[in-house]
Amino acid sequence: MTKKYRLNEAEIAKFKKNGYFGPFDIYTPEEIKEEYKKLRAQMFDRDHAVYDLPHDSLLAGYDRHLDINFFSLHIMKRQILDKLEGILGPDIICWRSEMFPKYPGDEGTDWHQADTFAHASGAPQIEWPSSDFGGAVTVWTAVTEASEETGCLRFIPGTQEEMFYDESKEMTYNPDDVNKLEKGGMKRGFFGYDYRNLQKDESFTPDESAAVSIEMKAGQAIIFWSTLMHSSFPNTSTNKTRLGFTARYVPTCVKVYPDTDTVDEYGTTLSLEKYGTVLVTGEDTFGHNRRLKSNTRDLKFALED
Repeated sequence: MTKKYRLNEAEIAKFKKNGYFGPFDIYTPEEIKEEYKKLRAQMFDRDHAVYDLPHDSLLAGYDRHLDINFFSLHIMKRQILDKLEGILGPDIICWRSEMFPKYPGDEGTDWHQADTFAHASGAPQIEWPSSDFGGAVTVWTAVTEASEETGCLRFIPGTQEEMFYDESKEMTYNPDDVNKLEKGGMKRGFFGYDYRNLQKDESFTPDESAAVSIEMKAGQAIIFWSTLMHSSFPNTSTNKTRLGFTARYVPTCVKVYPDTDTVDEYGTTLSLEKYGTVLVTGEDTFGHNRRLKSNTRDLKFALED
C-alpha cells in the first residue's frame, strides 16, 4: 500500500543524522483554531480521564488521548503514522501522550534527554529488547503557535546517539523550584526537578551554540527521538498561551511500564488500572502490553487505511 505521507530516503537519512524531522503540516490554521476552542473546555473536564487527578495537577495532561476524542483521532493521523513507519517499522503503539501548556511568565524547560523515561519515577517505563537501544519517537504538535517568545522547542542536532544523563540516579521533586531555577540567565527547570542532578559528568554543559529553535505554526508537528537533547524557551509574552501536545510511539516489541501497576512522578502516584497502549498501525504479535481498543468515551481506535 502506498504511504502518501511517507518519508523518502533523503528525509530518513536526515532524521537519523539530526534526530528530528519537521515541522510539517497536519491541520490548517483554521482547523486547529476551531479545535482549540473546543479543547479549552475539554482539557478541564476529567469525568472520563483515566487518572483520578485534579485539573491543576502536573500530571493532569497525561494520556488525554484516552478520553478526549480529538487527541484519540490525532494519534492515528496518517500524516504522522506514514512517517513513523519509515522510522520504527510497520507495527507501532502509542504508549503515552502529554499536554504541555506554557502560560505567560512560565519558565523554560531545561535541556534533557529521555531513554527509559525513569528520570522522574526512578523506574524504567519502557524497555526495549536490546539494552543498546532506547527512547521513544515523540511527535510534538503545536496546538497554538510556538515561537521563541511563547516558549518553542530547542534541539541540539545529532545528540540522540549518546546519553549524557543517567536516569537511574536520584532526582528529588521540589515543587518550590518551579519558576525559580535560573540557568545561563534564563528561567528554566524541569517541572519541580533539577535535571542537572542526573548528569553523568557534573561539569557537563550542553553546547547551546549548536542549538536550533523550532518555531511552529499552530497545526504543525515535529518528530524527534526522545534521546535527542531538547529544551524550550520560557514564555515571555504577556497574553499568549502556548499549548503543545506530545504523542510518544514505540514498536510493539517494547515493554511499557514493565512489572508495575503504578507510576510515581512529581509527588503523585498514578494507578494504571484504566491505562492501556493503543495499536496505531500494523499488528502486535508480542502481546507484552495491555491494549485498549476504544477510549473512555467509547471512540474506537480504528486503524486508518
